[in-house]
Amino acid sequence: MEFTKPFAKAELLIRKPVAEVFRAFIDPEITTRFWFTRSSGKLEAGKSVEWHWDMYDLSVQVTVKTIEENRRIVLQWAASAEPTIAELTFTPYKSDNTFVSITESGWTKEGDELLKTIVGTTEGWTLVLAALKAFLEHQVILTVIEDRFPKGLEQHA
Repeated sequence: MEFTKPFAKAELLIRKPVAEVFRAFIDPEITTRFWFTRSSGKLEAGKSVEWHWDMYDLSVQVTVKTIEENRRIVLQWAASAEPTIAELTFTPYKSDNTFVSITESGWTKEGDELLKTIVGTTEGWTLVLAALKAFLEHQVILTVIEDRFPKGLEQHA
């Protein structure tokens, strides 16, 4: 993905083989253990699925633009109220480790509104990667996605 416009980015080493890390994003049976609560199906190139976060009463339509097995996933979605493109890349590192890089871009906002969106998006992807790492490496289910916006607490600016 070439970046000529603002983007959010999060990256993390996951100490598991590429195929296992890639599958964790493709297969909702795994993804629901660390990210969203429900999905209408597995990710497949050219298809759309709906992801649900029941704790927030939120759902998002996700269109899979590209899947390169064990290398790259490109999604279009409107997680922040306008369609953006998220690209997930999976790079083998040493023996049986994977460096995951996630970038998102395409917002039409400007100024402080754009900055706030990029910061929030970067925070979100960072939490997803941390939860993925805990789950795949240690079989620990972190509740960081659910606990990011606890009900009854006002969000801090």
